[in-house]
Amino acid sequence: MTTIRDVAREAGVSIATVSRALRDPAIVKPDTRAKVLETAERLQFRPSHLGRQLAERRHAAAGVVFPDLSGPYYADVVMGYESVAAEVGRSVLISSTRGRADVEKQVTDMAGRCDGLVILGPAVPEPLVQHLKATGTHLVLVARPADAGIDSVSTAATSSATALVRHLLDDGARTFVFVGDPAAGPDVADRHAAVSQALAASGEQTRMSILPVDDLDETNGRRAADALLHDTTQDPTHDTTGTRTPHGDPSSTLPDAVVCANDELALGLLARLTEAGQEHRVRVTGWDDVMAARWAGLTTVRQPMRELGATAARLLEEQLDGTRTAPRHELLDTELVVRTSSTLLGKEPA
Repeated sequence: MTTIRDVAREAGVSIATVSRALRDPAIVKPDTRAKVLETAERLQFRPSHLGRQLAERRHAAAGVVFPDLSGPYYADVVMGYESVAAEVGRSVLISSTRGRADVEKQVTDMAGRCDGLVILGPAVPEPLVQHLKATGTHLVLVARPADAGIDSVSTAATSSATALVRHLLDDGARTFVFVGDPAAGPDVADRHAAVSQALAASGEQTRMSILPVDDLDETNGRRAADALLHDTTQDPTHDTTGTRTPHGDPSSTLPDAVVCANDELALGLLARLTEAGQEHRVRVTGWDDVMAARWAGLTTVRQPMRELGATAARLLEEQLDGTRTAPRHELLDTELVVRTSSTLLGKEPA
């Protein structure tokens, strides 16, 4: 197999000159360029993709850093990202910071092995993001507050939250519980804020409490349902209005509606309510629209999860191929999907 060394020796030039003549011929003298191209053609030399990457100090790989790797949400984001990366011949390295004590080392090492990083949600602390930015790392932020100097892609929560609240109010809901911890991450905080603002703007007499959970999974959804069902000596929710929830028979103290921070929580909560025979007393909603939500009849806010990943890949590729230098901030639309879990009017209690 002919190598770049063979071409350089035959043409009487350096390896670097051959590389420049093939990669960026405008910077090579015309007669030298013609000699290199003629020699390469005569020797049937075809530069390898890997060789170009090494010469240009590139890796042909991008890193995606998640706060967690479990759950359908992250899987869909990865699939969207990988679909675009495959089109441009770039491999993908995936890492999770969950439970890692050495996040700074983990992420900086990954940045050194990749051409750029996509950071999802709260996976990386802000000081480290700013350090990576200052050192020239190509970055894209996903589902995270935008930085003026860094590409970002996120979803719009306000209009869908307004539609969700209007739907629940029209069905008769007046007491609400938000399941999730707004302090745990920017996406949960955005969803809680959007629902709170929609309730405040509705003009109705409503009350919403927060029931924080450690992780946004089905197990914690079931635990949240137990906290709402069981008569305890202390209110398990934090009421954002400062009013305590009364205790007694669970069926009389359950909220009218439960808004979960994601579908996994909602699916676990709905399953537990069904086991307790209370599913017809509480309107339950989620957020994301994972596949299981469709089978369970879960009302939710549909997020373009694959498009989040695909858009992040496109933004990073534009940085890497030099077609754009000014930061871009993409905001993708979401939509309310109404199913049976949120509608009680006209139904007989179980």
